[in-house]
Order: sequence, then C-alpha cells, then structure tokens
Amino acid sequence: MPKKRLSPEAFLKLAQEEESHQLHGKLKIYLGAAPGVGKTYAMVEAARTKHTQGVDVVIGIIESHGRHELELLLHDLEIIPRQTIEYRGQHLTEFDLDATLARNPSIVLIDEMAHTNAPGLRHAKRWQDIKELLDRGINVYTTLNVQHIESLNDAVSQILHTHVQETVPDSMLELADTIELIDLPPEDLLKRLQEGKVYIPEQASLAVEHFFRKGNLSALRELALRITAERVEAQVLSYRQDLGIKHVWPTKVKLLVCVSARYQSTKLIRATRRMATRLKAEWHAVYVDTPEIRISEEKRNSAIQNLHLAERLGAATAVLTGLNVSKEIMDYAREHNITNIVLGKQIQPFWKNLFFGGLANKIIRQSGEIDVYLITGEFDDTAEKPISQDGRIPWLAYGIAVATVGIITFINYLFRDYLQNGSVAMLYLIGVAIVASFGEFSAAFLASILSVATFLFCFVPPYFTFVFSDMSSNLNLALLFLLTQIITYLAVISRRQTQAIHLAERHTTALYKLSRQLASTRGVDNLLAAAIRYLAELFDSNIIALLSENKTLVVHAKSDPMMNLNEKEKSIARWVCDLNQSAGLGTDTLPLSEATYVPLFTSQKPLGVLRISPNHPERLFTPEQMLLLESCASQIALAIEVDRSHGA
Repeated sequence: MPKKRLSPEAFLKLAQEEESHQLHGKLKIYLGAAPGVGKTYAMVEAARTKHTQGVDVVIGIIESHGRHELELLLHDLEIIPRQTIEYRGQHLTEFDLDATLARNPSIVLIDEMAHTNAPGLRHAKRWQDIKELLDRGINVYTTLNVQHIESLNDAVSQILHTHVQETVPDSMLELADTIELIDLPPEDLLKRLQEGKVYIPEQASLAVEHFFRKGNLSALRELALRITAERVEAQVLSYRQDLGIKHVWPTKVKLLVCVSARYQSTKLIRATRRMATRLKAEWHAVYVDTPEIRISEEKRNSAIQNLHLAERLGAATAVLTGLNVSKEIMDYAREHNITNIVLGKQIQPFWKNLFFGGLANKIIRQSGEIDVYLITGEFDDTAEKPISQDGRIPWLAYGIAVATVGIITFINYLFRDYLQNGSVAMLYLIGVAIVASFGEFSAAFLASILSVATFLFCFVPPYFTFVFSDMSSNLNLALLFLLTQIITYLAVISRRQTQAIHLAERHTTALYKLSRQLASTRGVDNLLAAAIRYLAELFDSNIIALLSENKTLVVHAKSDPMMNLNEKEKSIARWVCDLNQSAGLGTDTLPLSEATYVPLFTSQKPLGVLRISPNHPERLFTPEQMLLLESCASQIALAIEVDRSHGA
C-alpha cells in the first residue's frame, strides 16, 4: 500500500522537530540491567570512534571504579577536571558543569546519570546537569541502570526488597534520541563480578549477597529489554505517523475491539482481554460517536460505560468522531499499527445484510493486512431508529416537515399562473433544505417524499392524479426526488458536523483557558483556588479540592466557604485517591452520592481529589462533560506537580 501524502500539519511537525534537534543537543543513553554489564566501556569505545573521525569529544566524568582496562581507554581523550566540594569536613569531587559549558565540546561523556550531586552545586541531580547541557546545544553520552528509572521504582523495590533512592524521571528517556541496550547474561555478569571486574573483592562479596543474585539479575534484565523494546516501538510509531505510512507493520501483536451501546460489547471486551492476556499483547478499545446516527443519550452513555469497562481491564481507550464508522476504525487501526481487530458478528435478517450490509462486512473489505476476529452474538434487531437526541420520536420535526410542505404548496398553488414547473420545484427544494437544517434525517426524508408527491398531484398534468402524462414528467420527478435526497443528506450532515466541531472547540477552549490560568499562578493553594473558581463556573457546580498530606486528605480550596465534608464523603474521597478511579454521582461506583469525586493523579503518585457537586447533574454527567472534567483534573495535577518540583 502506498504511503499517504503528508498533511500540512505533519509537515509543520517535522519542521518543528528538525528545528528543535538543531537547537538542542542529542542524548544517547547506554542502558543496562545492572552495574558491570559494560555500559561505560561501550560508551567510551563509541566516543573514541567519534574522536578518530575528528569529532570534538571530551570526558565530563567517568567512574572507572579502579578498572584498569577502562582507564586505558581514556588515556588519549580530553578530560574536564573535576571540581572539589567541601561538605562536612570531606572533599568531594563532582562533574564541573560550568567548565564543560565554557569548553563547549561537540560530545561530552557523563557516567552514572542517576548520581546525586554534592550539596551546594547548581543542580541536585546529575541528570539535571545533562538537561542543561542539552538545552545549550551540547550532545551527551551517558549511562543508566534500569533500576534508576522512576516509573519502575516500585517494581524494582519488589524485586530487590529495597528502595532505590536515586531515580531519573522518565521524561529524560523520552528526551533521548538513542537508547542502546548493553546486555549481558546473568551467568557472565556473575563471572565478571567474581573476577573483580565490577567491584573490588570486599564490595563484590557484599554485592553477591544482596544484589547480584541470578534471579534478581534475570528480572532486571527483563525490565531493561522491555523498556528498550517500548522505546523502539514508540520510535517506529512516530516514524509511521510522521511519514503518513498507513499499512501495518506486524512487529508486535496489537488488538483492537470496537465498542457500542449494545450489551454484547461487554462480551467482546472480556474476550479481547483474554486474548490479550494469552498473547501478552497490547490492546485498544474504541467507540465511534458518529453524528450520522443519533442515538438516545441513555444508549450513548451505555457505550461510554462499556468503554470505561475496557479501560478498567487495561485497554487504551479512545472516543472517535466521524461520519463513516468503518473508516474511523480502520484509520485508528492503521495509525496505531493494530494487527488484529475484534468485532461482534451481528446475526440479522437476510434482507438487511443484502441492502444495508454490516459493520463487520465493511471492516473485512477494508482490513487488508489486518486480521479480523468475529465473535458471535445473539440475534439483535435493535438497530438505531430515527429518534431525537433525548430518545423520543421527533414529532415536532415531523410537524415542521408537513407544515413546510403545506405552506410551499399553498404558495405555489396561489401563484400557479405565474410560475413554471421549474420554479415550483425550486421552492420545494428550498422547503426540504429548511426542514433538513433541523438535523433530523427522518423528518427531512418525509419532507422530500411529500414534496415529490404534492408536486406530482398538484402541478403535473393531468392534475390531482398520480398519473404521468409523458416521460419528461417522469424524469423531472425523478430528478426532483434525487435532488431533495442530496440536499437532505448534505444539510443534515453539515449541521451535525458543525455541532461536533462546536463541541470539540468548547472543550479545547476550556482546557486552554484553564492551562493559561494555571501557567500564570504560583503556589499550590493559589493554583487550586484559581482552578476551582474556573471549574465551578464551567460546570455550574460547587467544588472542593483535597490534597494528600501524610496519608490524609486535607481540604485546600472550596468554591463555597460554607461547604463541609462528613466522614462518609471523606472515606469516598480517600478511596478515589488510593485507587485512582472516579466515583460518586454519574459513575458505576456509589452512584447515589450527591457529588462526583475525580482523582488528581500524576504518572508518579496520587496527589488528591476533586469533589464536584453539580447544581444541575443532568448537565454535567454527559460523556463529553465527564471526559472534559477528567482532562481538567489531569491538567491541575500536572500543574501542582510542576509547582512542587520547582519549589523543591
């Protein structure tokens, strides 16, 4: 399949990334499962190769730990002298950041990225020194052990039965242009340790007792391999998106399940979860919210709840918006390199399959290199019928259709002596367009049928009969019917697309205004006060913000000073904070509560909870409002985390 032509936005993104690479230095990380696998040696060897090619390479800091073969590699490379820091009567030697910036090399080698600097230096951590070098346009080679990655801290603690104090944020790995895995089997590493090539003998015997056990090393090796594979996968996905490549590269099994409002969706979700577990595969769940078919709010909420079920079971979820369900699903699948799609096989009457087909058939025809799994459901004759958004039959729209056709017929009949048939037909077309502008397909279709019928009955001779006098009249009626259908389709789709665009625009504007307010505010309490003022107005609600302090939730801001929490509400908030899951009004958990509780959670830890008590719950707990609320909570949590890190 040929590559898709890049959009202007994709070209702009590529240009911005290229400019960013030119302004910032490049980071190369030599990642290993444990000390002694050869990270520093590999880094220095790579630097020596660059040096022989004429590249300006310097040694910022290398920890040789007395290894003679490593020290021999350094003898003809320029070394930045270390700076000496006096701390509590001791003289500590550290990497000299300012001397390196003044030297301004092309590449600088900095060992042990997770190292904690001596007190008194500009940065508390060595990775912060590296970040500044990159911001100044200097390329950096560095080393890192997998146990020092922040997001793996809890997993490493369970493996090693000890807490690793020195960590590097995952953002530094995302910043890296290259991550090179330096791998060594546990048996070979233990042999190197016994030969004294990792630590001196006294340290080696202690390390074997606590850290260098074969089981520990195997588990850490698996983590290192997995981190590297995930990084490579992210680079492949980014490359495909940047170049607009749409055909799937089956480098890894990925499953996609399509969710709807029907109860069979839960069966599909659980079946896909079992398949993903069996295949050890990543899986996604999507719901296509198309304005072409307006379903009731109850069914729409049911679809979103099914999506939440998939999310709780570990899926990456998304709500897609578009006119063509199968196209939106296939675009998502190819964009995310999905290899397998799971669908429900809807058993329906033969005539429906013949004339209307089905989603499964459309997906299969468009799937190409993607495998499609069909899971049989029960007979389902609950296809969406022409109803209004609140679930009722749109009698008002039908009435408007009949009235509009009647008024136009009266006008045409009143001026029949002055109008030709072409003008009469044009007035009927205008009437159909007016009815279609209300956004109801069924009402517009009714107006179309009535227009053609009244035109034939009243204005085509012989009058007041449904008999054609000649073939030209037959053709005119056919053209009139075709034009009314085209006008109906385009007008309704245009209106509903506009509604979808306005909804997305409102959400984007709301998040933009919130982010601007948070960006211009300093201090956690001030951030929360500004945020809840904005959210209280946006959602027409009373809001309380609670933050976790010493395993206790403390109220930090309230939109209404008179509001207080009882013990039951505090226990709900504690549960939400601990499990990072929304609860309360409008959710599956404690739905009879008077308020909704949304967690303030970052990638590292829970921060607190927002309690939202709406004045009009029916206006808040639509799926779009809930998604917007959760997005706002994520923005607030991120702003708090950034403010605290700057304060530290």
